Amino acid sequence: MRFFTEYIRKQFPALSVKVNEYPAAYFDGPGGTQVPQRVIDAMVDCLAYSNANAGGKFLTSQRSDQVVKGAREALADFLGACSEEIAFGQNMTTLTYQLALALARNPGYRNEIIITEIDHEANRGPWLALEERGFTIREVKMEPETCTIDMKDYQDKLSDKTLVAAFNYASNCVGTISDVKEMIRLAHQAGAITVVDAVHYALHGPIDVRDLDVDYLLCSAYKFFGPHIGVFYGKKERFAELPAYRLRTQKSAVPHCIETGTHNHEGIAGAAEAVEFIADLGKYFGNLEEGSRALSVPEWSERRRRVVAGMEMMELHEKPLADKLLDGLSNIDQVRVYGPPSGHARTSTIAFTVDGITPDQVAAKLGEKGVFVWSGHFYAIRPVERLGLDQSGGLVRVGICPYNTAVEIDRLLEQIRTIVASS
Repeated sequence: MRFFTEYIRKQFPALSVKVNEYPAAYFDGPGGTQVPQRVIDAMVDCLAYSNANAGGKFLTSQRSDQVVKGAREALADFLGACSEEIAFGQNMTTLTYQLALALARNPGYRNEIIITEIDHEANRGPWLALEERGFTIREVKMEPETCTIDMKDYQDKLSDKTLVAAFNYASNCVGTISDVKEMIRLAHQAGAITVVDAVHYALHGPIDVRDLDVDYLLCSAYKFFGPHIGVFYGKKERFAELPAYRLRTQKSAVPHCIETGTHNHEGIAGAAEAVEFIADLGKYFGNLEEGSRALSVPEWSERRRRVVAGMEMMELHEKPLADKLLDGLSNIDQVRVYGPPSGHARTSTIAFTVDGITPDQVAAKLGEKGVFVWSGHFYAIRPVERLGLDQSGGLVRVGICPYNTAVEIDRLLEQIRTIVASS
């Protein structure tokens, strides 16, 4: 794994940054990962040699069309979809608003929407906005003690009136991974449409939309080494029926119907290259691990196999670092960790508080030493409220990425001990 880490780290220019002579340690990944040079190069290349709008009869426009086509294919392999099920947008939040407005146009008898207390506001706000259109929003409880969804409450709230069940794959706030496959199954049993926010999870495990049987799934490329752009998956039969708002000049067929305006072509090129970066990790390292999931699914494309293998390698790298951090934090007086209990599925994102010191103060002190973490509610304000932390500044959040190292974990823990000792 040391060779794996070295291979990754040399590809990220941002790792050369220093703060007060300290090398930057990027634990801010849940808010957006750093970007490898190959993604930067792909975006520059797009702007330099493919800088034209779509549908033209000349070279640069045709190149631009190929960039978008190739990116749909790459993101389809990333999610286990087909290319005509992949759309792009400004960001996940905007795409979710578009989806919510579209699904609200012809609801029929169904006038209830399910959201959860553990979700990021981007998968709550767009659905809450539909209250003004007469929809009833039913909110599923989060168990504060375990930071997990109350599955009984979820089942109790599903009914033949449920139009949409919207929930996240993993919490960007505390790292909890939910049993989304079961939640999708239960929602479909009630006849509801499922919408999964996979923004946080996308970096931390392979996504297979076919296996999940999800109707719509959204993520953001900047959370897995790409630029700021939203990615939208729609199950083909659902997507084809989506009454999306669009200009009359816009194509009505999927996936174009939800893509308003001119594409961010350079961002799309960068998103595709981020997938290639992950696939490259699978190509070079995936076969080293026996029992790889990627090797046992013959119908997958070669790139899909490599993507899944690359995700597996990143998981193998991140888990021991997360365990080391959790163990270290648990042995520091005045520190309280929030998240799922031991044994429950989780990402390598860890949230905590320090008694007597606000999260902003902790983040600022760490930042002076070149250790970058987030503080606050991270737009997941509802779970922070449920934890009773909204009035005290929220949480400190540490996210572990493939370019992080055990040495950086030691630095982080040492600085937290110093902060606690000086408080």
